[in-house]
Amino acid sequence: MPSIRQRKTDRGVPLALLQVASGEVQEGKSFREVAKSLDICHVTLYRFHKKRLRLESQGSHTPPRVGYWTPKKVFSTEQEMLLRDYLMQAADLYYGLSSKEVQKFAYELAKNYNCNFPQTWAEKEMAGADWLTTFLKRHPTLSIRRPQATSLSRATSFNQTNVKKFFDNLSAVLTKHEFVTQDIWNMDETGVTTVQNPGKIVARKGTKQVGSVTSAERGTLVTLACAVNALGNSIPPMMIFPRKKFHPFFTSNGPPGCIGTANGSGWMQEEDFLVFLKHFQSHTKSSQESKVLLILDNHSSHLSVEGINFLQEPWDHPPLFSSPLFSQTTALRSHCIWATEEAHQQPL
Repeated sequence: MPSIRQRKTDRGVPLALLQVASGEVQEGKSFREVAKSLDICHVTLYRFHKKRLRLESQGSHTPPRVGYWTPKKVFSTEQEMLLRDYLMQAADLYYGLSSKEVQKFAYELAKNYNCNFPQTWAEKEMAGADWLTTFLKRHPTLSIRRPQATSLSRATSFNQTNVKKFFDNLSAVLTKHEFVTQDIWNMDETGVTTVQNPGKIVARKGTKQVGSVTSAERGTLVTLACAVNALGNSIPPMMIFPRKKFHPFFTSNGPPGCIGTANGSGWMQEEDFLVFLKHFQSHTKSSQESKVLLILDNHSSHLSVEGINFLQEPWDHPPLFSSPLFSQTTALRSHCIWATEEAHQQPL
């Protein structure tokens, strides 16, 4: 890739000054006399004056070009702006182009616009890597990013209508029940591994393989369910182990008060979420006088019949009440709201 030279000086004579000097020369003064009085190079003035006379003899009133010319570009400024807008729009629609695809698309675009491009573009049927680098520098609003894998259902459901509906319902619930900060909870699951990647160490230079002792080379994925309120407080987490049977020593030396369950996959299941609800209610002490709001996603285990039945058991003060904001098929990570209410189900 060619290096880009950074200019350290701002040399060059302004066009207006050269035009004034050329006019004085045309009045009969010498080049050296005019150049010395205006503190410019007499050779520069001579070349500008000759070009000006040649253009005027050809009937052109355009002044000669002066100063440093811009580097030769394949696309015009307007064409590059269109290409930039297209790349940003494609990324917003979750169909962004990779670096190679941008280079191939630029080559096809140059052929369509009948632009003059290097011969190497035609040989490789794609633009060069140096063009892509300079293109990104000319348009700082673009950058090469690593996209996050997003399912089609999630991408299509994340739209203005669904988002507005969620926040409208959330605002209505917050206004109706007047929740305070410590009563608004958010629950989510995450996957952790029993073997973490070791950090960098100082070792002998030139060694092909450097090792670090861990409990195992490949860890086991464990699901961790956590709940945190808007004040920053949290309840002890719940761990889901990929085992057929849970043993109490699985959570030994874990966070105080944590609990655990086990199933074949190690993911959150309906039975495990029921255990989490009981665990959550025991720590939040929710009641009819002390209501809580739990916000979570619409995973199938969160919308189980067992969970709803637990919420509608004949408690003296029913602890929780479910009210999904969106249907289970909405893949917006559509949060559900759980709040204390009477023992009947109504949309909040």
